Amino acid sequence: MDIGVDLIESYLRINGYFTLTEFEVQRQVDGGGYETVTDVDVMGIRYPGHLLAADNHDPTRRDQLLVEDEVLGLNLEDVDVIIGEVKQGKAVWNTGLTSHHTLHAVISRIQWLYADPTHDVVKKLSNKPVCFSKARGGGSIRTRLVAFGRSPLNDLNTISLTHVFEFLVDYFERFDDVLKPAQIKAPSAALVRLLVKTGFSVKKLDEL
Repeated sequence: MDIGVDLIESYLRINGYFTLTEFEVQRQVDGGGYETVTDVDVMGIRYPGHLLAADNHDPTRRDQLLVEDEVLGLNLEDVDVIIGEVKQGKAVWNTGLTSHHTLHAVISRIQWLYADPTHDVVKKLSNKPVCFSKARGGGSIRTRLVAFGRSPLNDLNTISLTHVFEFLVDYFERFDDVLKPAQIKAPSAALVRLLVKTGFSVKKLDEL
């Protein structure tokens, strides 16, 4: 797996997302053949509700165990679906990611979540990189395109790798006692944890 994709998958999983990474989208072309439209780096699905770093039934410790990243802009009453492009350079998404074929293929994989037809979700997402749809059984789903990479800002459609690193460092520092018995197997997250455990300080170059 690409190291950047591994990093973002770790970041999303720590924040409560179920993930699917590095899958190709195929489409049929004129004449009956097939071609690859693009490779989707990451898709994440997060269900509503708070996330704790460890299972705990003591309400007095709830705030201490809360995992929360404001950059994700989560509404805890909505399902959040991310279709992501991961770049080690500038945070942008390829045109293939925004094509009808790609969006249709991705949404079709999780169509059961939506009360709205796939075509309607794809149409809304094609017109705007953040859209809301009705969820099956009630509530709503926020579906969005997100570019991960180098960026001076973070918003609903852009998350910088700098922020991801800073979040992971803070996570491993804050929950060191919780994570002592845990085995972190994702290479990028395991490296960040090792740096934190051995006392390294991870800072942006312009902050040194």
